[in-house]
Amino acid sequence: MLDQVFRDEWGRVLASLIGFLGDFDLAEEAAQEAFAIAAERWPRDGEPANPRAWLVTTARYRAVDRIRRDRTLAEKTRLLDMPEATEDIVDETVIQDERLELVFTCCHPALELDAQVALTLRTLGGLETEEIARAFLVPQATMAKRLVRAKRKIKAAGIPFRVPPAHLLPDRLAAVLAVVYLIFNEGYGGRGDLASEAIRLGRALAELMPDEPEVHGLLALMLVNDARREARFADDTVVLLRDQDRSLWDTAQIASGRAALERAQALGSRGPYVLQATIAILHVDESPNWSQLAALYRELARVTGSSVVELNQAAAMAEAGDVEAALALVDRLELDGYHYLHATRAELLRRLDRVDEAREAYGRALELVHSDAERSFLERRRSELRR
Repeated sequence: MLDQVFRDEWGRVLASLIGFLGDFDLAEEAAQEAFAIAAERWPRDGEPANPRAWLVTTARYRAVDRIRRDRTLAEKTRLLDMPEATEDIVDETVIQDERLELVFTCCHPALELDAQVALTLRTLGGLETEEIARAFLVPQATMAKRLVRAKRKIKAAGIPFRVPPAHLLPDRLAAVLAVVYLIFNEGYGGRGDLASEAIRLGRALAELMPDEPEVHGLLALMLVNDARREARFADDTVVLLRDQDRSLWDTAQIASGRAALERAQALGSRGPYVLQATIAILHVDESPNWSQLAALYRELARVTGSSVVELNQAAAMAEAGDVEAALALVDRLELDGYHYLHATRAELLRRLDRVDEAREAYGRALELVHSDAERSFLERRRSELRR
């Protein structure tokens, strides 16, 4: 029960606390204490009628107790004037706004882009440092240092906890979109609560910045990919797109994604998210045009400079029939710590009947994979290789 509450409420509770306290570390410690108290009391006393309000109220009082014990934090004594706790102390709308405020606070231009994204994943998404490091393909210790530096910089610079005025929004856009998309990708791998949160943030951004094509492009991309969620896994293993049961797809959500993409295209952009949304739409066609997809990935790779995009380009090239060229492209990429590279390479080698090399590549992918469903899929593919 508490695990589900954590997944549903962590970002909302922490955003509310950061807005109230103005201190990331204090807010995170207080939130963790509140969840620990809940783990002790709720099994005995029952879950409160409003779990989020209970958690925020408890965390606020824990934070105030900490401040009272530490008189060196004199500048925070205003926090001691608190109303009596009630379960209705937290307003739903305020918390939702605070989550968007949290994203913009984390995405302040004073921080490096990687730090902006990582800090939002840690605070709003509740991801562990290890998970964030994996998303960035860097060692855990490196990511831990980035997070500490980012929090210190926000505190030292007095960065305000708010959505910036309209004329400053474009300066934050690239980082905010990157944050939302990374949250979505973490959810797409299995944590549906994170994917839903990313889509909610995407909708909020589309309302906040209706004339930004990339905002609508990202929303379209997330809607179309998330629409296939129920078909992506079966028997605890990954199901490839071509093998998915289309009756499980959310066709209404795909239609919403198409509408968002049309809105983006009407605004006249071919930025990275609009391109990715175009690719996602083509993927759900009955008979995808793989040559067209490979060309779009090539264009996207030029725009982003991303080796991961080039890996997707190689997969599309192989589907279009040019397996040798696809393998040559994969072998040029410097993504040795990325399990998808080795999984893709294994599939290409299998198609070229280079079985021993394919088996070795599957083995390397299995060393790197973290998802149980993906591990099961890779083990099955390796077992299907002829001896």
